[in-house]
Amino acid sequence: MKIAVIHDYADALRNTAAYPKLKAAGHEVNIFNDAYLDPARVVEQVKGHDVLLLTQQRVVITAQILDQLPQLKFISQTGRNVYHLDVPACTARGITVSAGGHDGKSPYTTTGELAWALILASLRHIPFEVENFKKGHWHSAAGTRLYGHTFGMYAYGHIGSGVAKVARAFGMNVICWGREGSLARAKADGFEAAASREAFFEQSDVISLHLPVNAGTRGIVTAADLARMKPTALIVNTSRAPIIEDGALVAALKKGRPGFAAVDVYEQEPVLNGDHPLLKMSNVICTPHLGYSEKGSYEAIYEGGVEQILAYAAGKPINVLNPEAAGKK
Repeated sequence: MKIAVIHDYADALRNTAAYPKLKAAGHEVNIFNDAYLDPARVVEQVKGHDVLLLTQQRVVITAQILDQLPQLKFISQTGRNVYHLDVPACTARGITVSAGGHDGKSPYTTTGELAWALILASLRHIPFEVENFKKGHWHSAAGTRLYGHTFGMYAYGHIGSGVAKVARAFGMNVICWGREGSLARAKADGFEAAASREAFFEQSDVISLHLPVNAGTRGIVTAADLARMKPTALIVNTSRAPIIEDGALVAALKKGRPGFAAVDVYEQEPVLNGDHPLLKMSNVICTPHLGYSEKGSYEAIYEGGVEQILAYAAGKPINVLNPEAAGKK
């Protein structure tokens, strides 16, 4: 089969243990590393291929794109989340979609590690001080310590639970918010739930968001929530941009509540040519969606993606989201 791998920005697949398995099975693999938004580029790279391997949720695959890919038979998605992929359109065109998970055994995963890197970098003004130091200046800003301050965890899931435990290790007062099940898990681990949603946003010095994006969480953090935060507070989003109400974060930061933000995710990705309002704000640290961009994580996600391709090639597909697509093509 001819396999197209798109948006592998770090050229990670060919350096994983999974890649030789595709070559050993005799498949032709074409890997594309460039970042873009133009749907025509997807068509250009994928046309003529039987299989498309998607790297997480880096590109939106629409019915209009699929209409221009008549040879495509199978899409292997790394990770379970397929909000970027028109699965019904795939089904209607006889394209089978497999979407599986990856390593969930680590206590808070690489995304949690990045959240803490952003928190520490923000509170201690590390990017600013590093650049100033290179220009010949000694330190010129006073940072904020973690100890004794209040850490707000929204929500207490697989990633959030590990992040909250690190906050406790730093001597922070941890309060949690989220749905009933999330708060129950937090309480079972010895953490307190905030007295109310309003209290959660008002009392937290640092808030870290760890929610998936779906119909129930889209815009769940509102402009009103952000307006309740302290002018000295920091909000960190390493999950997905749409969990914050559209446009609310930029507007809130301009008003000074919260005073700071650290962001790894954006409404439309990739962000090209520095074209995003958050990148132009001095009270924000922005990273280009690095949450899972780490060698071990790539090994895990591509292992799952390749296993799905090999299973499909053997006539025994796994993790299939749309079995009704079989036989339509």
